[in-house]
Amino acid sequence: MSTAPETVRDTTAERASRLLMDTYARQPVTLVSGSGVWVRDAEGRELLDMVGGIAVNVLGHAHPALRQALQEQAAHLVHTSNLYFTEPQLELAQRLVDSAFESRVFLCNSGTEATEGAIKLARKWGRRERGGATGIVCMEGAFHGRTLGALAATANRRYQESFRPLPAGFTHVRFNDLEALAAAIDDTTCAVMLEPIEGESGVHPLDPGALQRIRALCDERDVLLILDEVQTGMGRTGAWWAHQHDGVAPDIMTTAKGLGGGVPIGAILAAPRADVFEPGDHGSTFGGGPLACAAGVAVMRTIDDERLLENAVLVGDYLSESLTSLAADGMPVDHVRGRGLMLGVGLTRDIASKVTTAALGRGVIVNAPTPRTLRLVPPLILTRDDADEAVRRLRAAFADVEAG
Repeated sequence: MSTAPETVRDTTAERASRLLMDTYARQPVTLVSGSGVWVRDAEGRELLDMVGGIAVNVLGHAHPALRQALQEQAAHLVHTSNLYFTEPQLELAQRLVDSAFESRVFLCNSGTEATEGAIKLARKWGRRERGGATGIVCMEGAFHGRTLGALAATANRRYQESFRPLPAGFTHVRFNDLEALAAAIDDTTCAVMLEPIEGESGVHPLDPGALQRIRALCDERDVLLILDEVQTGMGRTGAWWAHQHDGVAPDIMTTAKGLGGGVPIGAILAAPRADVFEPGDHGSTFGGGPLACAAGVAVMRTIDDERLLENAVLVGDYLSESLTSLAADGMPVDHVRGRGLMLGVGLTRDIASKVTTAALGRGVIVNAPTPRTLRLVPPLILTRDDADEAVRRLRAAFADVEAG
């Protein structure tokens, strides 16, 4: 394994300290290129990317279909604003609707923007259809974004404390506690918002059948169901959208991350019942731009063409089994949770951060959302051979940590 002189690393760290706000705990590596499920750093090392830009690079790096779409669109039209129609925007909206449920689409730039728009949509609906109700019930452990409204929906004191006062009207209940959810819905409630699988809390899925019961509860109480599919969507769980495994549909859905395959884009889908925006209610200068929409079209078409939904199931199950087998080899693995290619490795001790550092040294990129969880959200093009290599390198990283 080649290493760069410390002066080179110090120069990078010093430049970052001088130029970039101190908002991320970055790994000491500079990535310069990628191909498929691999990336290369400034030292020339090849790293197996099992994080995929945090569930963003669903086609991996430098996929030819995405490259071609960006090159062709950039040669014609990059930006127009939303004062006019463009064909890429309409085609992407059609693909989103066809992949999900009867709805119309608002296109934006990110997951947190989609959350903000969903909150506005629900509150307008509540004022109009539910006697002025504006409250939203959310789940503990969820992550909906960093802007003020999205942050208020995210029950994490560490993220919130420095930025109070936050927008009011958000109630939080324990994830998977349907009795608490039912008790929290009252006359002031307009919507329930949750993730089918919570990502940032350590990859925690809803219990089997829970989403169906939540859907029925929302119908019974006449409130909207908002599903945050920013991380779970775009085929990550083996279906286009995680809620489809349960045979239900939300009133409002948010998506982003994998939608552009690395190009920033987000979207809100609203079923007819919740589709209450009118001209002037909401907007975005860059949202739904032709370049980002061309990327989204290419990503969705390629997921279909390369049968990546099926691949997420087959390789995801194989990877889950392989990771689980590490426990039998004496590794500090307690269990593996998640679905498809959205997996959390539960550890027996608070060593996740040490393991991610050791894994980087062994040439595999993983993520530690909590002290006892490793998160793996690799590109959907991952193969069984790639999974074998990732587990082999992760096993060596565990051994490094155990050796001290």
